[in-house]
Amino acid sequence: MKQRVLFIVNPISGGLNKVFLPSLIDKNLDHQKFEANIIYTTHHGHAKELALKAVSSDVEIVVAVGGDGTINEVASVLESSGKTLAIVPCGSGNGLARTLGIPLDNAKAIAKISNLKTTNIDVGLLNDKKFFNMAGMGFDAHISALFANSIKRGFLGYIKSTLKEVNNYKPQQYEILIDGEAINRVAFMISLANSSQYGNNVHIAPTASVKDGLLDICIIKPFALYIFPLLGYRMFAKTAEHSKYVEIIKAKNLQIIRQSAGPVHVDGEPFLMDKLLNISIKPLALKIII
Repeated sequence: MKQRVLFIVNPISGGLNKVFLPSLIDKNLDHQKFEANIIYTTHHGHAKELALKAVSSDVEIVVAVGGDGTINEVASVLESSGKTLAIVPCGSGNGLARTLGIPLDNAKAIAKISNLKTTNIDVGLLNDKKFFNMAGMGFDAHISALFANSIKRGFLGYIKSTLKEVNNYKPQQYEILIDGEAINRVAFMISLANSSQYGNNVHIAPTASVKDGLLDICIIKPFALYIFPLLGYRMFAKTAEHSKYVEIIKAKNLQIIRQSAGPVHVDGEPFLMDKLLNISIKPLALKIII
């Protein structure tokens, strides 16, 4: 019996047209093992709707073709369902795919599905939202909200938005309860890292692991503008934890109270949430092909 595979495709992720995808699947997927179907998303949240239908069907593998936002929609449904996720990375940053060693070349990523090599990874929770790579609040959530409404997608567009906003953003006060211990911090931003990087090999939490049952809570302290390029260099060099402006605490459960309600991001997708945020982790809850 062939395994049924559903490809859920975001046609605009990463600014790339996906008309090439059916021919790549035809050439690189083992059709003696698999029966493939392709559906293109038409609106925000459609990938989640399609994944829900797949879970209640005889589809065994659901492939998210897109960026971390598309992956999040699909994976949020598949975790703990018994179904298997696969990824064909087509986003602006591809943070989770890079972390898992999934090829960024689409043909190679499709070919890897045929090997059926799987692992299980942790799932983060920020209030009622699941995340698999990175979530956060503060400056990066502010940029995610701006970037979501930008017509200029891609890494360069993200950098331009960051450089434009960094000088005007004001740090905030946070009350944090980490595994029962209370701390107070003024922070430029707080990242909740399941993996080590945002994407594009920008590593905020170099020792984070998607398989250790812990989140790396990365607190970026206020800094002078001239320090910003050095912080960027450290993230690319995987040495962020050595900066005096970066504090990293590993935790299973935490609660954050900020000054007011506002934006957060979940795998790069912006949401508005209250000032009280509850964060936790579900160990090894998502089965994924690597």
